[in-house]
Amino acid sequence: MFEKREREVQLKFRVTPEERQIIERKMALLGTSNMAAYLRKMAIDGYIINLEVPELRDLISLLRRSSNNLNQLTKRVHKTGRFYAEDLEDLRQNFDRLWDMADKLLKGLAKIK
Repeated sequence: MFEKREREVQLKFRVTPEERQIIERKMALLGTSNMAAYLRKMAIDGYIINLEVPELRDLISLLRRSSNNLNQLTKRVHKTGRFYAEDLEDLRQNFDRLWDMADKLLKGLAKIK
């Protein structure tokens, strides 16, 4: 479970209305509404990385479909003893797409500093 932290020290600072709007816009871009957590993270680390990566969602979706297809194919082969070249080619194409997507995603993440 998560450890509950007792935060005893309070920090206060003032901003202009324009600065507050900028902060709120940046929070909205990250999809967060917890200003205290946002400001604390920014003060400690200086940046926040948003890991909502559409390519990762696509990769996971393709991985699930490929896994499901492989399971269905395996069940059919065990039940009927039949295996079709088209099934193997479909699996190969899906796994090639998975590797391409993973490679592209990892190269993009490697650019983050």
